[in-house]
Amino acid sequence: MSTTTLAPARLARGILLAVALTALNLRTAVTGFSVLTGDAAEDLHFGPLVAGAIGTIVTACFAIAAFAAPPLARRLGLERTAALAVTATTAGILLRAVAWSPTVMIVATVVAFAGVGASNVILIPIVKQHFPQRLHAVSTMYMVLLQVGQLAAPLLALPLAHAYGWRTAAGAWAVVTAAAAVLWFVAVPRSGSRSAEPAPAPVASRVSWRTPLVLGLIGLMAMTTLHVYTLVTWFPAMLEDAGLSSTASALLLSWFAGLGLIAAFVVPPLTKRLRNSYPIVVVCVALMGLGYGGMLVAPAAGAFVWATAFGLGVSTFPLCLTLIGARAADPQSASRLSGLVQGVGYGIGCVGPLTLGAINQLTDGWNATYVLLAATLLITLGAGWAACRPVPAPAD
Repeated sequence: MSTTTLAPARLARGILLAVALTALNLRTAVTGFSVLTGDAAEDLHFGPLVAGAIGTIVTACFAIAAFAAPPLARRLGLERTAALAVTATTAGILLRAVAWSPTVMIVATVVAFAGVGASNVILIPIVKQHFPQRLHAVSTMYMVLLQVGQLAAPLLALPLAHAYGWRTAAGAWAVVTAAAAVLWFVAVPRSGSRSAEPAPAPVASRVSWRTPLVLGLIGLMAMTTLHVYTLVTWFPAMLEDAGLSSTASALLLSWFAGLGLIAAFVVPPLTKRLRNSYPIVVVCVALMGLGYGGMLVAPAAGAFVWATAFGLGVSTFPLCLTLIGARAADPQSASRLSGLVQGVGYGIGCVGPLTLGAINQLTDGWNATYVLLAATLLITLGAGWAACRPVPAPAD
């Protein structure tokens, strides 16, 4: 009797730890590398266009993997898909650390972020399936750990790079992703078959991109992605061009990323309490507008204030994830809705880093970028209104 009770409990603990380690590394390879881009560019001889392309590849991979992950999960099971995704992330991180040319760097980025993109989608239904009674607590945990990793990566990357070189700093997170992959593979034999069951037909009909709610979620995710990954890719360069040191720029990027911890703790429960969470979108848009206006008029003098506004302004990201989990009826529909919203959202958002990097190169400055990004906040307002309306399901 004790064996049958302990085995599922032990399995649940293992899956919870695997979720935690995976969530911790969903953004480390992004923010941890952005502060190393200058050293990598100097070593491998590439310029701003390639750096921007790497930023665009990240979100493009998120988009493609978001579409590929749900059918793969239906075929292989959620846990096996997670195991393969985290293994790909580990391989990509290690390949990037030993890259000997810009081409290899780009290939490594594709491999790593295809894995991360699949993990983005798969974690939501995994949490819904294994922890239905603790959905809010476990969802908050993985959003918090995502932000912890995003914050810690640039803070740790610079000291590691100064001590051991940029390659060691870029590859260090593979240790954690490898541990997560092992845990997922251990979970597969016991739980993979159960999560591979096909979803009933009525669920599929509820996830249609034609509904205002789903279109709103897609637009909100797309605009959030556009702003987040443009800033993650270019914020250090923006600050350095304004006269700040590379160390100060890295610290401000970490501050920007770390403020997501507040959002991870505050936004999910607040969304649950509010009948209509649109006020969260309005506050976020106001903060982002303040940040871009500030970068136009006093980028160096008010850098800390603008970084704070940006860090709080992208709280629409946990809002999106919370709404996806809340609208889905079961793990299968959560997987489909998550894949659709993140796939299209990241696909639209991926134009940001490359396009805005090219605009910077053409105009020899960032002002046009700030104006363009501020203008897209109008789309955020419209999409947020549709996404936050108090309706019972993503579609009829």
